[in-house]
Amino acid sequence: MLDQESRIDPRQSPLGGESPSAIVAGGAAAEVAAPNDGELIADAQRSAPYAEALQRFAEARPMSLMVPGHGTGAEHGGEHLFDLIGERAAAVDIPLMLDGIDLGEHSPLAQAQQLAADAWGARRTWFLTNGASQANRTAAISVRGLGDRVLVQRSMHSSFTDGVLLAGLVPAFVQPAIDSRHGIAHGLTPEALDAALTREAAAGRAAASVYVVSPSYFGSTADVAGLAEVAHAHDAALIVDGAWGAHFGFHPGLPDSPARLGADLVVSSTHKLAGSLTQSAMLHLGDGPFAERLESLVERAYSMTASTSMSSLLMGSLDETRRALVLGEHRIGEALRASDALRDRLRADARFSVVSDGFDAFPDIVDVDRLRVPIDVSALGRSGHWVRARLSAEHDIYVEMSTATAIVAVIGALTVPDVDRVMSALEEVAGAALSDPDPHAAAAAFPELPVPGELRALPRDAFFGSSEVVAAEAAVGRISADTLAAYPPGIPNLLPGEEITAETVAFLRAVAASPTGYVRGAVDAEVSGIRVVTA
Repeated sequence: MLDQESRIDPRQSPLGGESPSAIVAGGAAAEVAAPNDGELIADAQRSAPYAEALQRFAEARPMSLMVPGHGTGAEHGGEHLFDLIGERAAAVDIPLMLDGIDLGEHSPLAQAQQLAADAWGARRTWFLTNGASQANRTAAISVRGLGDRVLVQRSMHSSFTDGVLLAGLVPAFVQPAIDSRHGIAHGLTPEALDAALTREAAAGRAAASVYVVSPSYFGSTADVAGLAEVAHAHDAALIVDGAWGAHFGFHPGLPDSPARLGADLVVSSTHKLAGSLTQSAMLHLGDGPFAERLESLVERAYSMTASTSMSSLLMGSLDETRRALVLGEHRIGEALRASDALRDRLRADARFSVVSDGFDAFPDIVDVDRLRVPIDVSALGRSGHWVRARLSAEHDIYVEMSTATAIVAVIGALTVPDVDRVMSALEEVAGAALSDPDPHAAAAAFPELPVPGELRALPRDAFFGSSEVVAAEAAVGRISADTLAAYPPGIPNLLPGEEITAETVAFLRAVAASPTGYVRGAVDAEVSGIRVVTA
């Protein structure tokens, strides 16, 4: 389904220079497609060169006198892993720096990453084994080379704020649209981004880069093409946290890949809905006006954030997932049909509603990820946390997240859930909730998302400066030394350098007290104390 214009010759090295004339396959050289032969290039996408190289290594049944210490097989010392992950998994769990697998600029690993760039419409792609959090930190460090000021959508993931601290960036913020009923942060319109960039430039603080989130945790998708156009008009690079949209661009019923829409860097959490192993991810470099400057910056930042013992299992899963997505339009279509069927069943039951059916009220939302099903359960007289807990405890059905009013079901792009089983469980849980409603359910709802306090110190200065822990109530009015982010969904509510407000304290403590919530970065689980800058 990839259009010919967006394809990159898979023979081209992601490291630059001339491309190889052959792909290593079973010890022999196989000719590669001619650059303009669309059919043969599509054939290249049917291969998984790195994953196949791992398989050849395992089939040779080598004696390993190197790390990892399990010896790559049950007969060599991996017996303790066999029951957990199977002999095959241990056999392809091998170290870096092996000829015919990852050594050299035209290795199977390099070829796999170039095929991924082709598949997502990028100039270049890096495989990551520390998750999209690594991609966020790498992106933040990279754009510091363009300038020290970054404009950030406030609903960013906390790992990007880690990158802000590491890189010494100076952030300014723009608020996304908010669904106050459900406490959901959506996205930005191009107009809102233009106004924020204009505001910062007029104040002598022109941003060199912009960070936006699309899609959101609930599946709302912004106008990435419009945002890219605005950012570039202000001479700023656009980073898109597309962690939840790694499957975009592989089916006409889904939004397109942000890299094809003009984004300069795209964070892609491939394990979330695309189907690779947990903790595997990608970072895509777009082919826009900043590509030449960013490529070497990303490469250097990547070397700072990547492990020197990157997991071959995780990277192999990325290669196989790319192949499965490229060849999997029919399977993705089945997943979409199952998701649509679940929505239809929910709409037919007065006890539920679909949160995304109301997305047309928000001008920032131009598309919806149909594989995310946010379900409003507020009519049950119980919180989403209660519903989520009952689904897992009594029906062995686990949904991605819950809020005071909703639960969110996530359907993998290559999976087809049993809709009848899901609805049967929801109907039983709904019956139990309505027969025994919680009179305190409304009172237990979270406070509204707090408006951030004033940035009174540079984040890096506040983080590394002298600090002390004080009682949460006594922290109001002080300057935070930590990043505190309520999970789910992991959006920072308090950053180093910001003034702590009473509303923020109340929100964080409410999340910490909820059955499924916690606050990343807090000095204790209850957020009874907060680290502040010493006066």
